[in-house]
Amino acid sequence: MLGAAGLFSLMGAGVKFASVHYGAGEIVFFRAAVGLLLMGLLMRWRGIARSTPVAAMHFWRSLAGVTSLCLWFYAIGGLPLGTAVTLNYMSSVWIALFLIGGSVLLAAPGQGGVDGRLVASVLAGFAGVALVLRPTIEQDQLWYGLCGLLSGVLAAVAYLQVSALGRAGEPEERVVFYFSLAGVVGGFALAQATGGLQTFASGPARTQPGLVGPALLLGIGVLATAAQWMLTRAYAIGSALVNSALQYTGIVFSFTLGVWLFNDPVTAQALAGMALIVAAGLAATMLRSKVSTARNTSAEP
Repeated sequence: MLGAAGLFSLMGAGVKFASVHYGAGEIVFFRAAVGLLLMGLLMRWRGIARSTPVAAMHFWRSLAGVTSLCLWFYAIGGLPLGTAVTLNYMSSVWIALFLIGGSVLLAAPGQGGVDGRLVASVLAGFAGVALVLRPTIEQDQLWYGLCGLLSGVLAAVAYLQVSALGRAGEPEERVVFYFSLAGVVGGFALAQATGGLQTFASGPARTQPGLVGPALLLGIGVLATAAQWMLTRAYAIGSALVNSALQYTGIVFSFTLGVWLFNDPVTAQALAGMALIVAAGLAATMLRSKVSTARNTSAEP
């Protein structure tokens, strides 16, 4: 998980460099194309069929995931790296908020209400967002900040759908394969809508990337695929709670890279906000774990 967090942070730095030359659609397209090729080869080597009995579940998971990815890459291009990554990592807090809404809607009359600790974790997460955004986002960056927030919401939706696919017995490789396939389609469509795939093209309205641009796109794809594989492996063999905690080191890695490579600002408010978001995400994850354990125990004969 530490390796995955580090590789995702390096990928984020690559996206920020590449966003000078390419739009979010192009970056998503090539990131997904590399992943599709690598996962297709891995599935063939391991004898995993591409056909699936739950195509609709893959569609909705991929739609949420690819949209989140496009918004996140777009936000990385216009925000400090640490800020963009922090907003995307709000997914645990959003999941907690979804659980609160579900508890309110589905609770039977006269039964217990929402866990106050879960509410507190959500409020702490939003307080952290306010601290992060206020000192690090200029007026012309507000749109990027909103896109970063929405990417976290959709990442939470995608995470819940991945969990559902796991319960349905879908292998991780197939889930990543279809996500990559959707990324190729979605990235191509977005790129066409915003000027087309012009990776090797040049023109007066385009910064000349030379060979550096395609190398960045290839690097982003390799880093993302390797990180996704390590992430999947970590959750397959390790504790989900420990993995969730270690995953937040990606914020630290990205913040450090942002300061080092892009001279991103360092403020006490931003650091406090990041710490609040991490604490809120960890608290929400622990509470969800306890609730899940309690339900499983009460369901046993």
